[in-house]
Amino acid sequence: MKNGVLARSRGVAVVAPSADARTRDRVAQLLFESGAATAAELGAQLGLSPAAIRKHLDAMLADQLVEVRETRPRGPRGRGRPAKAFVLTAAAREGFPHFYDGIATAALRWIAEHGGPEAVTAFATAQVSALEERCRAALLEAGDDPIARAEALAEALTAEGYAANATTIASGGQLCQHHCPVAHVAAEFPQLCDAETAVISRLIGTHVQRLATIAHGDGVCTTHIPTPPRVISTTDATATTVRTDK
Repeated sequence: MKNGVLARSRGVAVVAPSADARTRDRVAQLLFESGAATAAELGAQLGLSPAAIRKHLDAMLADQLVEVRETRPRGPRGRGRPAKAFVLTAAAREGFPHFYDGIATAALRWIAEHGGPEAVTAFATAQVSALEERCRAALLEAGDDPIARAEALAEALTAEGYAANATTIASGGQLCQHHCPVAHVAAEFPQLCDAETAVISRLIGTHVQRLATIAHGDGVCTTHIPTPPRVISTTDATATTVRTDK
């Protein structure tokens, strides 16, 4: 199903999927809805001959999109081998839409109703703590310079799926995240964005300012990292007085 449902879910541009790919998409959809089905059942629903459905199932088995399970007979067991049912693998199921955002939003609404805004904030802080520890380990050799730490943090966040990058600008630095895994939930509960911003500030080691977020309709989550204030040495600070009354 390289040109079908799974390929689209991974961001692959599919212009004209082949007839085989479209058929395998239909097979996958039927298995997704039914949980399991035999080759005969699939063939009957799709109007395909046993040989044709076997060809598609063999290809999906080779791509590890389906696996085989023996079915329990519903009536008196006859002679011959038991029928084999096909089910989607966990990898194949990832190609279908999920409703985690709806569940997460409902859970946070429940927390807010029973514990108040403070409980939501505490939950958001706890959720990003593991991410903070993983990123902190990636910044061990980044030094103390905030911009260098921002660059290292961008690499760590990219490894976490945030598609991040850091750039130097006239007023300091800028950390951009091109993907947000909790954007739909954070649109209603900005505490998630606040907790993430606090993590960025702690990891970089300086105050930062969130300028834009995907959760609020912007194309990119943008965090500004101001240039650290220049430390004036005692020598620089000493004023030289030139007498003119001589």
